[in-house]
Amino acid sequence: QVQLVESGGGLVQAGGSLRLSCAASGRTFSNLAMGWFRQAPGKEREFVALISRSGGSTYYTNSVKGRFTISRDNAKNTLYLQMNSLKPEDTAVYYCAARDSDSGTYNYWGQGTQVTVSS
Repeated sequence: QVQLVESGGGLVQAGGSLRLSCAASGRTFSNLAMGWFRQAPGKEREFVALISRSGGSTYYTNSVKGRFTISRDNAKNTLYLQMNSLKPEDTAVYYCAARDSDSGTYNYWGQGTQVTVSS
C-alpha cells in the first residue's frame, strides 16, 4: 500500500509563492507516476499537473502553465509543486496522487493540504 503525505500549504498573498511537498512510502517511488490535484470550496476536484515515473515528462492544466512547476526527487521519495504568482483562484485543498503506470487511474491519494491565497 502506498502512503502519501502532503505538506507546505498555508496562507499567502496574491503574487506570492509556495512549495508543496508530498512524501511517499510503501512502494518504490520511481515506479509511481505522480500528480497534483486540487479542490476548491463548492467545486469538483480538478487536475493540476502530472509527472512521469522518470520525471522526464510533465503536463499542466492551462490555468497554471508558466506559474507552477511539478518535480520529483526519486532519491528522497518526494514529489513537489512549486507555485509562483499565486492568484486567489488558486485557493483550494491540494492533493497528491500516485498510479502504477504513466497512464490510467490514480490509485493512491494523500489527505490534502490547504492553500489559501488572499487578494
